[in-house]
Amino acid sequence: MIKTIKDFDVKNKRVLVRCDFNVPLTEKGEVEDDFKIRQTIPTIKYLIENNAKIILMSHLGEPYGKIIENLRLDCVKNSLEKLLNISIKKNSDCIGKEVKKAAFNLKPKEILLLENLRFYKEEEENDDNFAKQLSELGEIYINDAFATCHREHASVVGVPKYLPSAAGLLLEKEIKALSKVLENPWRPLVVIIGGVKIENKLKLIKNFLEKADHLLIGGKIANELLIIKGICLGNPASTEKIIKEIENLNLTSSKLHLPIDALVSLNAEGEGYVRETALGKVRKEEIILDIGPHTIEIFSRIIEEAKMIVFSGPLGYFENPLFEKGTREIAEKITKNHKAFKIAGGGDTVFALSKFGLLDNFDHVSTGGGAMLNFLSGEKMPGIEILKNE
Repeated sequence: MIKTIKDFDVKNKRVLVRCDFNVPLTEKGEVEDDFKIRQTIPTIKYLIENNAKIILMSHLGEPYGKIIENLRLDCVKNSLEKLLNISIKKNSDCIGKEVKKAAFNLKPKEILLLENLRFYKEEEENDDNFAKQLSELGEIYINDAFATCHREHASVVGVPKYLPSAAGLLLEKEIKALSKVLENPWRPLVVIIGGVKIENKLKLIKNFLEKADHLLIGGKIANELLIIKGICLGNPASTEKIIKEIENLNLTSSKLHLPIDALVSLNAEGEGYVRETALGKVRKEEIILDIGPHTIEIFSRIIEEAKMIVFSGPLGYFENPLFEKGTREIAEKITKNHKAFKIAGGGDTVFALSKFGLLDNFDHVSTGGGAMLNFLSGEKMPGIEILKNE
C-alpha cells in the first residue's frame, strides 16, 4: 500500500513536494495553459490548512543540465500566486546554502518554490548526492507529480530514500482513477488511441487488444497501421523493429476499429484542396489529416454503448480548423455519454479538449501523457514503486 499525505502530521514540518509544473509557455515566457498547476492546488491548500512549511520543486522544459533563462520558474510562481491568492517565495537555485537557509526559515503556511530541477544534469541522471541535497531541505517528501513517475530521476526516486514519503492528493487521484481501468473496468470498455508516435503507444494498443471491448484508432498512428497493412499507399515511417511488432498484432481482431475514410490534402495547411475519400483511394501524394464522416459515425455508435471510455490522442490534425472535426465530434460524443466513466490524458488531448471547451466534462483528466500510457500498459512506475517501500 502507498501512504498518502493524510497519513502524516505535517504541522510545523518542512514538506518537500515534487510537483509537475512542466507547462507550455507563450513566446513571452508566460504560462499558456495552467492545467497542470491547477491540478496540484488541492495538495498545496491541504498543506496550508494543516500549517505545514511548504517547499515546491519541479522541472520545466528540457534545459539538459544548463541554466536557460526563459525556463526559470518565475512564470509558475506568478500563476501559483494568482491561483492561491497569496505571496510565494522563490529561490534562484534548488540546492545550496542559500536554498537551505530559505527552507529552514519558512514559517507555517509559507511556500518556497525552488528553481528548475533540470538546470542540474544530476536530476535526470538520478545522482544520489543531488537527491540527498534536495532531501535535506525537508522533513517529509510528497510526490504529487504523476507525469514524472515513469522516470528514474533524483527528485522522483532518489529523495524518498532519505525522507518519510507519501503520495499527494493528485497522485492518489491519478492512481485510483487509472486503476479502475486496469483492475475492474466497467463494460463495455472503449479505448480511443490517436496521436502521432506509434512507438509510444504500441504497448497500450497490445494491452487493450486483450482487455478492451473496443479499440478505436485514429491520427497518424492509424495511418501507419493502414500503410503497414497495405490498405493505404506510402512508406512506413516506423523502424524495422516497430514494423515487425505491428505485423505481429492481430489487426483482424473484431475489437480493433480503424478508419474507413478520411480527409486528405497535399499538406497540413490544406492548400490546394481538401478531399474526403475512402482509405483505399488515398493518392500517393496526399496525406491523411483527419478521420472521415463514415468513421465518425461508426466510432460514435460504439462510444454510445460504452460504460467506460479512455481517450488518448487526437484523431487528426485538430490544430487546423479544416481538420478538427474528427477529434471534436468524437470528444463531444464521449461527453454526451452520461452513463460512462470518462478518462482522457496526454498533452495534445488535453489541449484539444480545452480548445473545444470539453475538459470539465470528463470524470478524470490525467496530467501525465507518457506516464498514463505506461500505467495503462501495465508497466511498473518507479516513482510509485518507491513509495510502496515506506
